[in-house]
Amino acid sequence: MKIILLGYMASGKTSVGKKLAKRLNLSFIDLDEYISQQENLSIPAIFNEKGEIYFRRKETYYLKELLNNSQNFILALGGGTPCYGDNLKLINSYSNSFYLKRSLESTYIKLSKSKNKSKRPLIATISNIDLKEFIAKHLFERSPYYEQASNTIIVDGKTKKEIAKEIGIIIKSS
Repeated sequence: MKIILLGYMASGKTSVGKKLAKRLNLSFIDLDEYISQQENLSIPAIFNEKGEIYFRRKETYYLKELLNNSQNFILALGGGTPCYGDNLKLINSYSNSFYLKRSLESTYIKLSKSKNKSKRPLIATISNIDLKEFIAKHLFERSPYYEQASNTIIVDGKTKKEIAKEIGIIIKSS
């Protein structure tokens, strides 16, 4: 069983994924962390030194590597992963995918207050004044991909524990 969590930045993919992994007794992998380990560079460093195209190629390569592995796990994707190449087709053919859907307003609040904004290359240099428009544009572009996940979970107003429990119920009933 491979469970993939996808969604926009700050939707809770990593934190929910870790809780879900404990709940289901599965290992947890964060794709960005995995890429960073394999490349011996942080994600911002990969973007800065090698560019986004290089990153997206490596992202697809490592996604395939993980999905072709026989191990069962929970995988948290980067926000853009489903939107490039054949990644979404690959995700849906190998796994049970969950779109963690957070509203524009909630996403903006979470990202504008984030102390780790510098670790997010796409928004690191965007002022909070321009951030909401950037998020809205990105969500408009990416939502059609996210909506193709096997399942959609609305995360607004829920704790990470509640979200993990909801996903666990869906997994057990399928």
